[in-house]
Amino acid sequence: MSTTDKASTETSPEPSPADPAEAAAGSQLSTAPVEDSGPVGIGVIGWARWFWRQLTSMRVALILLFLLSLGAIPGSLVPQTNVDALKVAQWKKDNPSFVGVAEAFQLFDVYSSVWFSAIYLLLFVSLIGCIVPRSWQFVGQLRGRPPAAPKRLDRLPAHTTWRTDSTPDEVLSYARTMLAGKRFRTEAGGGGTVAAEKGYLREAGNLIFHVALIVMLVAFAWGQYFKSEGGKLVLRGSGFSNTLTQYDDFKPGTLFHPDDLPPFSFTLDRFDATYEMSGPQRGTPRDFKAYVTLSEGAHGTPQKREIQVNEPLEIDGSKVYLLGHGYAPIISVTDSTGKVIYKDAVPVLPQDGNLTSTGAVKVTDGYKDKDGKSEQLGFTAVFVPTFAGEGKGTMFSQFPALLNPQLMLNAWHGSLGVDSGLPQNVYRLETSKMEMFKDEAGQQLIKRLAPGETMTLPNGAGTVKFEGIERWATFSVTQQPGSGLALAGAIAAIAGLAGSLFIQRRRIWVRAVAGKDGVTVVEMAGLGRSESAKLPEELAELAATLHEQAPTATPAEPVEETPEGERG
Repeated sequence: MSTTDKASTETSPEPSPADPAEAAAGSQLSTAPVEDSGPVGIGVIGWARWFWRQLTSMRVALILLFLLSLGAIPGSLVPQTNVDALKVAQWKKDNPSFVGVAEAFQLFDVYSSVWFSAIYLLLFVSLIGCIVPRSWQFVGQLRGRPPAAPKRLDRLPAHTTWRTDSTPDEVLSYARTMLAGKRFRTEAGGGGTVAAEKGYLREAGNLIFHVALIVMLVAFAWGQYFKSEGGKLVLRGSGFSNTLTQYDDFKPGTLFHPDDLPPFSFTLDRFDATYEMSGPQRGTPRDFKAYVTLSEGAHGTPQKREIQVNEPLEIDGSKVYLLGHGYAPIISVTDSTGKVIYKDAVPVLPQDGNLTSTGAVKVTDGYKDKDGKSEQLGFTAVFVPTFAGEGKGTMFSQFPALLNPQLMLNAWHGSLGVDSGLPQNVYRLETSKMEMFKDEAGQQLIKRLAPGETMTLPNGAGTVKFEGIERWATFSVTQQPGSGLALAGAIAAIAGLAGSLFIQRRRIWVRAVAGKDGVTVVEMAGLGRSESAKLPEELAELAATLHEQAPTATPAEPVEETPEGERG
């Protein structure tokens, strides 16, 4: 290959095609729809057609996807009714001036609101309307053949030429074999040409990406409509049955039915927690593990199973996650006659990493004061597994394990308000209709107890004893039917996007014709969907490979003529 031949492989601006063959050479390198400048036709039909073309354009699909992301923001900032009705009520109480606006825009039910559903459905229709025609175009391209070579290959962005002693048929045969070996689709054209094309997977990746978006939208809708998620706090030795009434809190999907819950039950046999005992990481959790006895179905055979953090228990489409753990002081209460009217393990909720925990004890029945009047008792409780000192009305823990457990109680009597019919937080004491017990000095009755110690209520009202300590663990039971489909869609979207970004669609043409002097002239040219530095490089490599089979012709040596005067 000559120096001038090699220089001709440089990329140059692509001029406008001078013949139909050149126009066809660069056509259909993409399945992107042609932009519509305005309404087609007159009247309603023309405007409807224009609106449909705008809706199914990729630009509008991206705008709708952006709007969907923006629409999800209020759902994370404003509490949702289907997630936590109590938080919604509290939000309304704290922000009375914004309640009217929030309700008008359905901000308490964002994901089932009219405007969010409209964006979601428009995006769904837009993607389908965009993908279907492009899919048919892509199928047509797969079934088609590379277009014929333009008359002027030297007008294409990448071009090279040389002369060879090989015949045109030999050069074209070499070219077809070489291009087929490089996984090009080849086609023999008229006029001594070979056309080749490669990079179909670029458009395949583009289509896969958009189909994957639809799959993820379907999975999202499926999961939102049919999902279920519930939480349950289980004491050691107690059990749980997967029925709606057993949950402490439950968040169903729009189309969820209680019959969709798979039948199973389990008992928490033991819970183990280990921590770093020394060094700078002292108190850091090392391992949490719950040991349960599981029974699947109505009459399943009990089997021992383990549940760890990030290692859920999978049962018939549901997953049981271990979320947290804590302590439950065992407390007994006696009345003025010495009769035990209450004895139970009371779960308290951790407030820090060392499991300083707070809770409430509510004695609703069986208590009578010294005058024989029935009352209810309530105790605010602070529990620490390892006592580190106390402040004003509270205590602190210095380690999460049970090294020096202490319980602080504050006693109240009166009405707990549990008979009002309004929901209450079981871990908080409603004291608006209660009075504090006071000691002999008239001070609020607060006492710190170790296991086995007793607090005596004033005026012979009874006693409260810290009997011991139990453990509890919280579990989340989730059923997300579309999660697998969403994962598949996400993987397909990443693969499709990678294909559309890194695979280049390009065409190569080889022409070999005999020159006037009988020497074969070889031309090679390439055209890509967009200008790329790799196209001239690839063409140079292909030309070098073909040049090895059809090397540059050796110039003929000039014949030295004898002057007339010297002829014999």
